Amino acid sequence: MRLVKVGAAVLNQTPLGWDHNRGTIVAAIEAAREAGVTLLCLPEMAIPGYGCQDAFQSPSVQNMAMSVLVDEIAPRTEGIAVCVGLPVLYRNNLFNAVAVVADGVVQGFVCKRHLAGDGVHYEPRWFEPWQQGFRSHVEVDGRAVPIGDLYFDLGGVKIGFEICEDAWVASRPGSSMAGRGVDIILNPSASHFAFDKLDVRKRFVIEGSRAFGVAYVYANLLGNDAGRIVYDGGALIAVQGRLVAQGERFGYGDMALTTAVVDVEQMRMVQAWTNSFRTRFEETPDECVKAPFAWPPREPEVEPTLVRAAWEESPHRKEEEFTRAVSLALFDYMRRSRSRGFVVSLSGGADSAACACLVALMTRLAVGDLGREGFLRKLSYLGSLGDAADEREMVRRLLLTVYQATRNSGEVTRTAAREVADAVGAEHMDIDVDALVAQYTAIVEGALGRELTWERDDIALQNVQARARGPSVWMLTNLRGALLLSTSNRSEAAVGYATMDGDTCGGLSPIAGIDKAFLRQWLRWLEVEGPTGLGPIAAVRAVNVQAPTAELRPQSEGQTDEADLMPYPLLDAIEGAAIRDKQDPLETFLLMRVRFPQYAPRQLGAWVERFYVLWCRNQWKRERYAPSFHVDDKNLDPKTWCRFPILSSGFERELQDLRAYVATHHPAG
Repeated sequence: MRLVKVGAAVLNQTPLGWDHNRGTIVAAIEAAREAGVTLLCLPEMAIPGYGCQDAFQSPSVQNMAMSVLVDEIAPRTEGIAVCVGLPVLYRNNLFNAVAVVADGVVQGFVCKRHLAGDGVHYEPRWFEPWQQGFRSHVEVDGRAVPIGDLYFDLGGVKIGFEICEDAWVASRPGSSMAGRGVDIILNPSASHFAFDKLDVRKRFVIEGSRAFGVAYVYANLLGNDAGRIVYDGGALIAVQGRLVAQGERFGYGDMALTTAVVDVEQMRMVQAWTNSFRTRFEETPDECVKAPFAWPPREPEVEPTLVRAAWEESPHRKEEEFTRAVSLALFDYMRRSRSRGFVVSLSGGADSAACACLVALMTRLAVGDLGREGFLRKLSYLGSLGDAADEREMVRRLLLTVYQATRNSGEVTRTAAREVADAVGAEHMDIDVDALVAQYTAIVEGALGRELTWERDDIALQNVQARARGPSVWMLTNLRGALLLSTSNRSEAAVGYATMDGDTCGGLSPIAGIDKAFLRQWLRWLEVEGPTGLGPIAAVRAVNVQAPTAELRPQSEGQTDEADLMPYPLLDAIEGAAIRDKQDPLETFLLMRVRFPQYAPRQLGAWVERFYVLWCRNQWKRERYAPSFHVDDKNLDPKTWCRFPILSSGFERELQDLRAYVATHHPAG
């Protein structure tokens, strides 16, 4: 029996936040040492922060990361082995690397072989993939330190690596590590949150541990590091096909440690009796870095029961994940930008109500996780927040909602806005901007020498109302030193159903990564059930009973969003087929005919055509939207996910083919 206590620490890091990042790393090392851990895995790029983007290419960033490693982290590793990520320059190419530090000495650097270059990740822009089987040395503090495709023998325990994306590919490095008799594989990761993604991670961690016959230790980032991406944490430890430890997700602390005790000799014995396990006999002298390390003798420990958070077991896990991901992202965005809270232009509709509720939930979740004093320490730059008597008063200090009426606004939305604001505890204002709208209209009418009418000038008369709301809410935001939240969702972004400099006003767009159909589903859940441990916000019923409407035309017209566009579930399905799956208009129509047989073919064809036309026409709007959070794998953000030309032919020939097909095959409609 040879017992080793391993640990995986999730960290909430800040790009280029050298002091903060070093502090969380050192805190994790100290917590691990106190818990008896002798092998600690930290997340990918933990020293500089994963979200540095083009700053990775700066020599000063590379040099500072190495300096922090050598001078400030390595000396704190007496009696413990730690892996920590940083960029390393070798032969004028930059590599995504992990340093192995033990007993105060940097033993070597392992470089990532498979770079993440899809979705939100652009690693090939900054790094080169390391070539399998190649090893060399780099000079660190006057020493030649091994670098490359390495594994380590520390005091007789063999340690290998898969760095994040390395575990997501078919040719996983772990298979070659297993052939070398590696005992433990560490996976330092920066794996962004997406719905149900934890299940995928668990599969490759558990299966990796089984197939390779090892203990597998996975450490992820936590929080919103750079603005758009959310990391959920969720450390995992598996031993030979069995998950033995799992860390909580979406925590508000800077660091969380997950540990387990593994029996190295028992794992080797299982490898020996497994007929499919094959040793690799060929080996070059430089692929294993050997270093003395004293693994302390250890008594067996009672294995803790593997318990998931109660909300993870909810049948509404998608709603729970959305709540916790966006709430954590809002919290980190606010404190990292040193904003003094949020302002929401609360229309009485679904989108703005969701934004207001998420800020309130952010406050309640953060206080629940950190405690009152921990919450106040995190927001210490908001000195007056400490005077708040309770959570409700904290929400009031952090959230201002503003209802801005015109003559086309109704009492239903005014009442709904007020009820939602009161339910969540926001400070609420009711402003009438109709006089501004009338003045703008009169000015333009004077310049044109004619009256503006709804029959002739519909879009302009709608948009001026939305835009008239911008200056006042921006002014209130500036006066508070807060963040103005834009309230557009992804369905609206797809077809440009938002007024630039109107409802798109804001510095952050927290729901632009989610479709309208799910958002309405989430609000219904929030009304009746709500997050585990927090309960419902019943007042959103005043929003849920309404048909979504921009409320910009005269009340007599009964304007609704779906009448202007198409049914939202259909819109979202077309978006998935057209944008995510890259289907042309006719292919999309055929798919929609199967999924939505209740609609007449000619009407369905017209809606599909409308989507493609509006999608192409409104790319310029998507280029201007405020930053949004990624919560699933089909975002429309052109800066980090979905690139499309601002100017194009607009699928002219493809739409002709669609019209011809519908006319030929469905002449009666």
